[in-house]
Amino acid sequence: AWLCVLSLAVHLIPVNPVREDGLNPKSRKRIMPDLLTEPPAIDPVYEAQVYCNIPSIAERSMEGHAPHYFKLVAVQVLIRHGDRYPLYAIPKTKRPDIDCMLVPSRKPSHPQLEAFMKHMSKGSAAQLDGSLSSLPRFPSHSLCEMGELTQTGVVQHLRNGQLLREIYINKHKLLPSDWTAKQLYLETTGKSRTLQSALALLYTFLPDFDWKKITMRHQWSTIFCSGSCDCPMRNHYLEEEQRRQYSLRVKNNDLEKIYMDMAKIVGIPTRQLRASNPIDSLLCYFCHNVSFPCTKAGCIGMEHFRVIKRHQLEDERERQEKKLYFLYALLATHPLLNQTVNRLQRIAEGRKEEVFVLYSAHDVTLSPVLSALGITEARFPRFAARLVFELWQDGKRPKEHFIRILYNGADVTFQTSFCKDHYKRSSKPMCPLEKFVSFVKRDMFLIFNSTSYYDACRRRAL
Repeated sequence: AWLCVLSLAVHLIPVNPVREDGLNPKSRKRIMPDLLTEPPAIDPVYEAQVYCNIPSIAERSMEGHAPHYFKLVAVQVLIRHGDRYPLYAIPKTKRPDIDCMLVPSRKPSHPQLEAFMKHMSKGSAAQLDGSLSSLPRFPSHSLCEMGELTQTGVVQHLRNGQLLREIYINKHKLLPSDWTAKQLYLETTGKSRTLQSALALLYTFLPDFDWKKITMRHQWSTIFCSGSCDCPMRNHYLEEEQRRQYSLRVKNNDLEKIYMDMAKIVGIPTRQLRASNPIDSLLCYFCHNVSFPCTKAGCIGMEHFRVIKRHQLEDERERQEKKLYFLYALLATHPLLNQTVNRLQRIAEGRKEEVFVLYSAHDVTLSPVLSALGITEARFPRFAARLVFELWQDGKRPKEHFIRILYNGADVTFQTSFCKDHYKRSSKPMCPLEKFVSFVKRDMFLIFNSTSYYDACRRRAL
């Protein structure tokens, strides 16, 4: 009888319709877990689908939500580029037959894709730093080049920009119709896929996309460390983390058997196959619904993919437990987070410049930021992932400012290490800006028994 009552209570618990991956929970069959058994294992195929982020259904998000007396005064967006062609090829197999020409009539598409292409073909008035000016503004190859953004990737960010425009421009009036270049800060790495992703998002986000107002800065470092990249201990922890990854891989017998089987199929040594990073290539086949490669000796199949993806998920879980990556992440992301804090402080003091910021980056940029902030439950950055920092002013106490942090539309503010206990003592659904400032300026270094970034970069953690 007790179990029946408990089961009824579980069924009556409301399910939040907003998911961090943007999927409608009704699209998956929900199976009530047996309370007397372990929770179900993570499904690597489902996780791969989330990673692909195929544009299909309208995404609901929590961006822009606040009590009515709060005013939104600044937004910073850190994105991962959209869907791309693989960076690695599986030796002795045919490359995935994927077209990187933009064809508005082909799915997935977007109502503004054709207009985007026409606008990008102009753009001589844009201010693009250094080598950015020589990069194409949209993908245009009949057979994708390695690492090139696909049409899916463009559409992902056209959708991101449209969603953010409806919230931040139409609803909150963050930028006026006569916005100026000083109100934007735009920065991207020197890859075509990050530049093109940024332009796609900006095209559907801005009130009026004007090339004369676009100044895109070039960031040479994937961790956006700018002039503060000299950090020996950061490199040390990264090397230790890579050794941990290697150790976990060699202990996985199922993974080794799969690699050996795949190596026989393609006719190369197992070591060479492993070095070719096959999961990167296989994810491209999977995300584009293209059959995995075959040779005369057989075909790479879903079971190969499933085992490799499962190991990748296990690696991410162990990475959170071992803390080596966390130590790397703190040192890797401090320059970017420090720049963020300084900007938000200036705006809180009354500055009206750089109220919208866009950093266009990679998974190796977003992942350490999530780790450093303490958001340990977050999924690995999917294609076109977005991490948003919102700065709000309290209308009743104008000198007080608060931040919200959102990952793929889900509010993760109180998952952060510096604000996870604040909501218990406050009626406001936000985090005081001072807590974020204290974390970046001081608390990030405590684990290193240091008081500054320079010192932490040269001292081992406790």
